[in-house]
Amino acid sequence: MKKISQYFLQGLLVLVPGVVTVYVVYLVFTKIDGIFPFAIPGAGFLLTIGLILAVGFAASNLLAHRLVALVDRLFSRLPLVALLYTSIKDLVNAFVGDKKSFNKPVEVALDADHQVRVLGFITREDLQNLGLADSVAVYLPQSYNFAGNLIIVARDRVTPLAADPAEIMKLIVSGGVSSR
Repeated sequence: MKKISQYFLQGLLVLVPGVVTVYVVYLVFTKIDGIFPFAIPGAGFLLTIGLILAVGFAASNLLAHRLVALVDRLFSRLPLVALLYTSIKDLVNAFVGDKKSFNKPVEVALDADHQVRVLGFITREDLQNLGLADSVAVYLPQSYNFAGNLIIVARDRVTPLAADPAEIMKLIVSGGVSSR
């Protein structure tokens, strides 16, 4: 009976990550594909990818760049819309924009003895405008979640890490169990 339990758990360890990944990809594919009323499976998905590429290409054009800037200014000034729009825009830019924000991985000591530490990313090094000249802003992503906490910490409690930011993010988001 012990061997059967062991085989069952081993089977779960092998199947669950793959099945969940395939299922999530399937859900995303079918939702995007369902946006457009086409009888050909995958046509809506390809049309969506093509639309995104076309908008990206058009936004690279000088005339379209001005239109994008105009829409950006408009959305940034509308009450309530501005909060949502600028937050999403900043988050997207943090990951794929020119000013990637999660590129400075650090270790932060939470106690004076440096016995309790957390991993995060410096997002702002200058907080002088807040009256916090000797502090930095560190974002601490949460494990298995698309959330995190922003902490303000004394500069001397922060140790830069000579590590790949993507690896640090993967380690944090996986709760420390990621091995690759």
